[in-house]
Amino acid sequence: MDVTIVNQPDLRIAGIRHIGPYQEIGREFGRLGGLLKGPPPAGSQMIALFHDDPEVTPSDKLRSDAALSLPGKTPTPPGLIEQHIPAGRYAKAIHQGGYEGLPGAWAALKHEWLPTSGHKMGHPSYEIYLNNPMTTEKSQLLTEIYLRLD
Repeated sequence: MDVTIVNQPDLRIAGIRHIGPYQEIGREFGRLGGLLKGPPPAGSQMIALFHDDPEVTPSDKLRSDAALSLPGKTPTPPGLIEQHIPAGRYAKAIHQGGYEGLPGAWAALKHEWLPTSGHKMGHPSYEIYLNNPMTTEKSQLLTEIYLRLD
């Protein structure tokens, strides 16, 4: 796994909350698309924000948000909750392939890379989806994963 340490800026996002197993957040992205009533704002990216550690928090209590970034002074679309992903140091890796491979990528980052890195995990963590799953072949999907470091 190729991991880099990056300083990420504060990200302004708007989305909807999901409570439950992280791998079930996909249905919330479907709801998010319905609430947008058209294409996402120009320059925005789809983001999944993860608030809890699934190794500590029971799966039915995990909090995550299906969201999109809000560039510049873009207004928050109606029906979405605006929040900020805090600026800070993050471990960044890129996953290529279907979204079903993301749990394995996170596991490798947290269980293989992190213990030997000298860093500690913080919260929140997030994913940025770099291309559209409706128009991109599954094997070519790219997802940036960001693990907050304390």
